Amino acid sequence: MSILVVENLSHAFGGRVIFEDVSFRLNRGEHVGLVGANGEGKSTFMNILTKKLEPEEGKVLWNKRVNVGYLDQHTVLDPAKTIRDVLKSAYDELYDIEQSITDDYMKMADMDEKEMNVLLEDIGERQSYLDQHDFYLIDSKIDEISRAFSIDALGLDTNVSNLSGGQRTRILMTKLLLQKPDILLLDEPTNYLDVEHIEWLKNYLINYENAFILISHDVPFLNTCINVVYHVDAPSITRYTGNYDNFVSVYETKKKQLEAAYNRQQAEIEKMEDFIARNKARVATRGMANSRMKQLNKMERIELKKEKIKPEFAFQYSSTPSKYLFITNDIVIGYDYPLSKPMTFALEKNKKVAIVGANGIGKTTLLKSLLGIIDVLSGSIEHGENIDAGYFVQEEKASSQTCMQELWDTFPAYSQYEVRSALAKCGLTTEQIESQVFVLSGGEQAKLRLCKIMNTPCNLLVLDEPTNHLDQDAKDSLKEAIQAFKGTVLLVSHEPYFYEDIVDEVWDMSQYSI
Repeated sequence: MSILVVENLSHAFGGRVIFEDVSFRLNRGEHVGLVGANGEGKSTFMNILTKKLEPEEGKVLWNKRVNVGYLDQHTVLDPAKTIRDVLKSAYDELYDIEQSITDDYMKMADMDEKEMNVLLEDIGERQSYLDQHDFYLIDSKIDEISRAFSIDALGLDTNVSNLSGGQRTRILMTKLLLQKPDILLLDEPTNYLDVEHIEWLKNYLINYENAFILISHDVPFLNTCINVVYHVDAPSITRYTGNYDNFVSVYETKKKQLEAAYNRQQAEIEKMEDFIARNKARVATRGMANSRMKQLNKMERIELKKEKIKPEFAFQYSSTPSKYLFITNDIVIGYDYPLSKPMTFALEKNKKVAIVGANGIGKTTLLKSLLGIIDVLSGSIEHGENIDAGYFVQEEKASSQTCMQELWDTFPAYSQYEVRSALAKCGLTTEQIESQVFVLSGGEQAKLRLCKIMNTPCNLLVLDEPTNHLDQDAKDSLKEAIQAFKGTVLLVSHEPYFYEDIVDEVWDMSQYSI
């Protein structure tokens, strides 16, 4: 039985056709990976499924009895709310029912006995619904699941504006589980999660009895969780059975078969055109030439998709710094309260270091402290001489400027050609270069931020979760660029397979946790 049916979906954005006559069917128990390169329309498709976006043509038909839970990578939490407020919002429907009961009791004063009896019967049904859904146990259920996800350690009365990216994702995921949806829609759920919670989520999804649709660029994660792949390759979506590796194998085979068929057809077309050119003027062979011309006109031409631009990241090295870039002495990092025990360490030039640890442990705070963006709470940092840092921030508010305008503002001496060439080198198309930054996908925005660093010579790369949102081609290129960089690298990442063979050391922040 189908939970979701998409029929003849077509949608365009900014003059570009994203989907054309796409049909999609989700069955119970299917664990779907929605995969594709950055900017192909994965998040747009998810927005259409959740009715945040109306398609230009086609239908999205949900089973009426299905409860949908959506984890959106772009969800903005109300900064005035606490963690408990966010978790309690999982039960908004039940709170609305309770309020309707209270409102109806207030109306009874103006009713006759017959009206009152009808209303009381209706209230009784709603009251039974609340009882069946454990409405009066909500607080205890929130406390229980908060302990399971270590959210209670953050403090349920903590304001959500103080959360790290990983903590925020964990809370949104916990809210989803409290809702007990029949289907999960997950957009990049592993972004910002630490290794421990990625492992937990992986095991949860493996054992999930209902259906889910998962957008992710984390290949090992996908391989263990999914049994169906839908490949988004604008303007089409193609279904494959099996995990991600199986999809890649089948896709590459089909691609080679199509290329071989295309080459055979091109050779046949060339042969026929040559025959027509040599024979159409001769009376004796003109009929055969016209016959070949008709065959040629009726031939269904095989078309190869244009190869997508693959990014070519490369970082420019500036001058040589002193032997040590940072020497710390008993530093304690934090904001209004400490996040770490005293730390003493040194970072030597040309070392490549991965910084790892649980969400909220202070990895981003440490980077900002070393760069002097924020002060340490105590202790001291001795900075080396001649440090030129290129800093990739984990999150940045997207502007309303175009990519081209934003890069030109950063490098005003560049010509238009140089600006376009720099952005194209990072894998951005002409259309993306001319689009406003805030309408781009998370991966496209990340490529713009990397482009700014690439065009600024540096001897220290500070990269805070740079692989979040990047597709596999971009990750591979970034890995090669980090490996080739002659300077020092400080890298925060939750993807061991990305950093393990390119770093000299791994610093585990958990040894300094309070």
